[in-house]
Amino acid sequence: MRPFRAADQGLLFGVAKLAFAEADERRTLDALGRDTVFVAELEGEPAGYVAIEESDTTLRIEQLCVHPAHEEEGIGGQLLDWAEGYAISAGASRLEVVVEAGNERAADFYRRRGFAPAGPELFELVLPQAL
Repeated sequence: MRPFRAADQGLLFGVAKLAFAEADERRTLDALGRDTVFVAELEGEPAGYVAIEESDTTLRIEQLCVHPAHEEEGIGGQLLDWAEGYAISAGASRLEVVVEAGNERAADFYRRRGFAPAGPELFELVLPQAL
């Protein structure tokens, strides 16, 4: 896991297009340019990324994306673990995630990880406070 580098933008945009059947190109580019992004690498190549939007006490995962060739390898769980740790270290009280309507696979993933529905297309996890 490593921080985003400007040179990653094209590769991660390609990962998003492969992973999301109907990727919103503008949303993906906005997230990569605006949010705090961490990249999961395998053998020097991006295997996925998480884009986190920051606000006062809540951090929101705008995108968590795994390259289709690396699904079922635990990359998504590792990215989520990293996002949770980052949110706790930033002093956030909650971590939210946007799940597009109809994406039951993603909704089930977040539910298994302790997230609860918090609104249309939104799940949240109440975080422990760092000491």
